[in-house]
Amino acid sequence: MAGTFGDVGGARGAPSDASLVREAQSGDVQSLGLLLARHRPRMHKIALSLLGYVPEAEDAVQDAALIALRRIGDLRDPDAVAPWLSTVVRNICHAQLRARSATTVDDAVLLNLPSTEPDPEELLERQVSGAWIWHVLDQLSPTLRLVTMLRYFTDVTSYESIATVCGVPVGTVRSRLHEARAKLGAALQATVDAAYGDVSAHAAAHRRVAEEMMRAPYDGRFAEAVGERFSSTVETVWPTGRVTRGPQSLIRAMHSDLDDGVRHRIVNVVASQNVVIWEADLVNPPYDPFHCPPGVVWVQSLDGGRVRKVRLLHKPRPQQFPK
Repeated sequence: MAGTFGDVGGARGAPSDASLVREAQSGDVQSLGLLLARHRPRMHKIALSLLGYVPEAEDAVQDAALIALRRIGDLRDPDAVAPWLSTVVRNICHAQLRARSATTVDDAVLLNLPSTEPDPEELLERQVSGAWIWHVLDQLSPTLRLVTMLRYFTDVTSYESIATVCGVPVGTVRSRLHEARAKLGAALQATVDAAYGDVSAHAAAHRRVAEEMMRAPYDGRFAEAVGERFSSTVETVWPTGRVTRGPQSLIRAMHSDLDDGVRHRIVNVVASQNVVIWEADLVNPPYDPFHCPPGVVWVQSLDGGRVRKVRLLHKPRPQQFPK
């Protein structure tokens, strides 16, 4: 594992954020896809910090991506795309936390963005990205396509209104939108993979690092692996809010899980230059099936290729999910 992490940085000569914004504003969906892939880890980190490790955090990131697809033409300063995307995610999360039925998530976000010249829907129709999203929408099932079109391209945006139009419960609307967002996100990522092979290689390399790290305890190498990846002064924020410094607490916690028969299995990795997020299932032993929560997420902040801060969040048990 030695040296692996240091080799997974971004490709040299990668296009700047500003150049990608300009290409995206001209209608290049691949540039927008790369831009969103580049900033997704930080967007995901913001959502997790505000909402916790719940499905709504991923939905907030997907919502932000779709809003960016619609509103990238409004961004007047291409160099400000990072704070702009962060603001979009924060607004979505705050709207979810307020849960005001009178204001939809989309409305709350759009009210806090610059005014549109021309109308965003007219802009969308003129751009290549407009053709792209309608092509992708056509690949969805009729039920998924309808809720998506209502939510993002009409004034019928609240879950309650969409439920009335579709004649289904609000919970069904939520689940259909969740599935549709995931499919749209996968399609957007596919355009990035086709145009920018280095993005896929970067993500795959970080995934290998994560999987090697989770295998290390069973080979007796976890302390060594932590020493290679984490700063000697790493700050860890535990799910309870407790803060520790130095890698020893991480090492002790992993060895404790190992002694209790708990295994960590990586299920998702999101990576950028300075933020890396691991999502892992916690597989409890059959003789103690409720020893640990179902999963854990590691939100890691990097400095010079090493983790200087990590925040750990537990995935709640199914009955703990907000209704």
